[in-house]
Amino acid sequence: MLLASCVNGNREYDEAHSSAFGTFVYALDTTEQGKFLTHLLDADTSKWEADKKTREFYRAAMVQLQTGRTFEPLWYNRVGVTDQADTLLAKLQRELPRQGLDPKSFFLPEIAADLEIVHQLSFDSVGQSINEVLPRLEYHLTKAYVRYTVGQRYGFMRPDQVFNHMDYKTDSTGYARLFDYELKAPNYEESLRKLKSPDRMTYLQTSTPNNSLYQTFMSQLEQTTDSAKREMLIANLERCRWQIARPEGRTHQVVVNIPAQQLWAICPDSVMSMKICCGAIATKTPLLNSEISYMQVNPEWIIPPSIVKGEVSAHGGDSSYFARNRYYIVDREKGDTLNPKEVSGSRLKEGGLRVGQRGGAGNSLGRIVFRFSNNFGVYLHDTNNRGAFKRERRTLSHGCVRVQKPFELACFLLQGAGEWTLDKIRIAMDMKPETERGREYLKEHEEDPRPLKVITYRDVTPRVPVYIIYYTAYPDPETGEIKYYPDLYGYDKVIRKNL
Repeated sequence: MLLASCVNGNREYDEAHSSAFGTFVYALDTTEQGKFLTHLLDADTSKWEADKKTREFYRAAMVQLQTGRTFEPLWYNRVGVTDQADTLLAKLQRELPRQGLDPKSFFLPEIAADLEIVHQLSFDSVGQSINEVLPRLEYHLTKAYVRYTVGQRYGFMRPDQVFNHMDYKTDSTGYARLFDYELKAPNYEESLRKLKSPDRMTYLQTSTPNNSLYQTFMSQLEQTTDSAKREMLIANLERCRWQIARPEGRTHQVVVNIPAQQLWAICPDSVMSMKICCGAIATKTPLLNSEISYMQVNPEWIIPPSIVKGEVSAHGGDSSYFARNRYYIVDREKGDTLNPKEVSGSRLKEGGLRVGQRGGAGNSLGRIVFRFSNNFGVYLHDTNNRGAFKRERRTLSHGCVRVQKPFELACFLLQGAGEWTLDKIRIAMDMKPETERGREYLKEHEEDPRPLKVITYRDVTPRVPVYIIYYTAYPDPETGEIKYYPDLYGYDKVIRKNL
């Protein structure tokens, strides 16, 4: 604790306090402190939003001081530095290494040095005035508090701002939107309000995310010395700080993890795993959460305009290409189906035409597609290229997610559906029926060239949550074991850079 008298000057003897510290008591000069704090504010050019808000906070305090009102420091008073200054330092010294965060980014060396000066009353020996040390200590403590509490509660980076400015498209569409989770914005004002409240240390203590995944990653980080794994864990700890919807527990849900190239269909008593193919580097699968609301069997594929312009247009006028792929062309305005031989590549690029692929065998979406609301027109679907699941790296789609076990996924989504419903899906997908009714149906329609029309659409009721996530370290939903995956899109590197 620092003792201080109201006498102006640098140092004086105070017998009343000599039993506590032996000899000297230092006088505080509010004007000098204000000048030095203003100097610190002017010299601080940090662009971190937490620091900007802290500067605004202290500049407002300096205005009060200039108008004759009293400036009340947060971390010291007329009788000394508060115990909470030491508590904050001890907390950060303990927690930052456990989370892979750099103590220098929270001014711990400077805070520790200044607290040592104060506790030892060594201002003269270090050649610094108390009216310099205390404002500097005050400013660093507050910056560390705001940086830490806001960062822990909301993340130290904004994934929407960072990831959505990564991939610039040269086709005039601007940056690709890669992160589409609803994200709660950092509340700097709350942190600054808490600084002035009696429960500010409780707010500090409760800032660490309490989700189970965060605690698991922290435990792993403490146990491993592997530098590559540590870097992955640090990046994934940051993902756990973002205030977004996330898969939790063993509820009925579908989780797609891009780095794992896996889909997990999770329910309270079981987990079904399957391989996926996801977006290529140039056409990354966006990160999002939604609810699967319906499925289509033997869907037609309406080819996205970007694919029509970038790929299909190269085959303008080639009727054999369109016949081979079972593509058709429709004039959007008139609704007329056009002869592919008469449609040039340049006309396909103009955008007034719709190109689709007829449903059934050979369709790029396979035999079934699972739809959910999103801003990108992406979905989960079967594929006509089953060999792709044998690849080690399966980043090859235009953004949609191809699933290895489409019929099994349909059964998961339609829990409680009758066997005849499932058999209709089997029949439509050219699978053998398993009920007598299904076998009789096939016999009755053996001359029908289109038995696949037995079912074309089915609601998913209740809707099933789907999460498309990106974790390079993640517990296997079946065993709970942490597994590590390659950083396919380079997001870990981006996170570490922004941290």
